[in-house]
Amino acid sequence: MMRKKQKLLVAKIGGNIIEDQVQLQQFLADFAQLKQPKILIHGGGKEATKLAAKLGIETTMIAGRRVTTAEELDIVVQIYAGLVNKSIVATLQKYGCDAIGMSGADANAISADKRPAKPIDYGYAGDIKSVNGTSINKLIEIGLVPVFCAVTHDNKGQLLNTNADTIAAELAVAMSPYFETSLFYCFELPGVLTDIHDNDSVIEHINLETYNALKKAETIRDGMLPKLQNCFEALHRNLKEVHIANAEFISNPNCKHTKLTLQ
Repeated sequence: MMRKKQKLLVAKIGGNIIEDQVQLQQFLADFAQLKQPKILIHGGGKEATKLAAKLGIETTMIAGRRVTTAEELDIVVQIYAGLVNKSIVATLQKYGCDAIGMSGADANAISADKRPAKPIDYGYAGDIKSVNGTSINKLIEIGLVPVFCAVTHDNKGQLLNTNADTIAAELAVAMSPYFETSLFYCFELPGVLTDIHDNDSVIEHINLETYNALKKAETIRDGMLPKLQNCFEALHRNLKEVHIANAEFISNPNCKHTKLTLQ
């Protein structure tokens, strides 16, 4: 008889949660209390943009994605892998959660290729090539909670800036052979909305058919579109379910939010 897999939660927190210290502290306190195996992924783009502005470096965004010049890469690594990552890890330790800060280079966890310069040159942006689920699982087995920033490496000594939503999805998929894995995207809204100005308009369940209909009707667009695309790609690759919600979900999974499944 096959042994039932343990449940693993892969949670990703975005810029607006990181910016709001009250929300962030509450989220991390609740996250720390979860007894199940877990992984946290975070961004930090707004903090990186602030530091770049202080240093007189202009930030260029194309279609919501940062163009990572050599100068910007230094800032991204300092903020993502340094200030934001270590602050989150220190806070989790305060709440009794034995976390370990990670970039993709650590334990060769996430390797990536530098994105081709055509049709758009995003600079030192990385597209994920592989995730080392074996190494990450070993960390979880000894009781550690990996906290990943949005930095990967190319196995040739080069660090790369990589989309945190994509890292979360790829990590969740890579861990599915070891665990029954759920993915949770935490941001400031209570879920996917039919009306961006109405927090009560949460779409509580989206399957593949609904997703295609919403996309065709342009109910979902802009930044939500690539996020959902990531989600459904992950669901097609053995991920059980994806949740999109605000920070309340971590302590109250029954709160109103958006659940994504294939069926």
